[in-house]
Amino acid sequence: MRLKSAIFVSALIRRAQVEGAYAVMVRRGAEDAGAIFVKVSRLDGTAALYGPAPQSAFDEASPSDRKFSELVAPGRPETDADARLVREMKFDPDLYVVEIEDRQGRHFLDIAAP
Repeated sequence: MRLKSAIFVSALIRRAQVEGAYAVMVRRGAEDAGAIFVKVSRLDGTAALYGPAPQSAFDEASPSDRKFSELVAPGRPETDADARLVREMKFDPDLYVVEIEDRQGRHFLDIAAP
C-alpha cells in the first residue's frame, strides 16, 4: 500500500530539515494521490526538478514505492525548473510542489534508474 501524498510530503520536509536543509511545501495537491514535484535550489541561481518516475521504472518487488526522475538537471537556471512546474500545473492542478534549499543540492528522494 502506498503512503498518501500528504504524509509523504510531510516526511520529506521533515527529513530535509533534520539533515540541515530548508524545505517547504509551496503548493498543496490532492491529499491522497496528488503527484509530487520537488525543486532543489542550490541558492546560487541554479536548481534541479524531480517528478514522479514513469510506470516503467517500477518493478514487481516494490510496486508501491515512490520513485522520482530528474526533469530538470542540477545546475540549470532556476527559471528552467519554474517554467517546467508551470507546464505541469496546467496539465495537473492537483499536484504538490516541495522546494528544498540546499547548497549541496541534496534531494532526499529515491531516483529511478534511467
